[in-house]
Amino acid sequence: MAYYELYRRSTLGMTLTDALDEMVTNGELTPTIAMKVLAQFDKCMGQALKEMKTKTTFKGTLDTYRFCDNVWTFILDDVTFNTTGPGGYKDTAHVEKLKIVACDGKASFGADNAGPSSKT
Repeated sequence: MAYYELYRRSTLGMTLTDALDEMVTNGELTPTIAMKVLAQFDKCMGQALKEMKTKTTFKGTLDTYRFCDNVWTFILDDVTFNTTGPGGYKDTAHVEKLKIVACDGKASFGADNAGPSSKT
């Protein structure tokens, strides 16, 4: 089963990649083990986000959208996030620009041919 590699470009994913690269360079890990760690990271990120109990809604102005290779990309301006969670947790945040990349989650979790990956 394959998983999307989208979360590798997050802050957490980039930090993990940098740490693994340093460990491979120093001879502390083999490249094969580092790739297995990244594959496990891809799997765990998808599962962790699926199990979250927090709800976030957002509203903004759509600037650009694109659909290519079964992947949607949206760019929004002036975006406000409203988050609610367990125990009455509430928070609001605002960003000037937001990029959303949306892939078919069913393809990544259930099919052998998971579709596109971000091997750049």
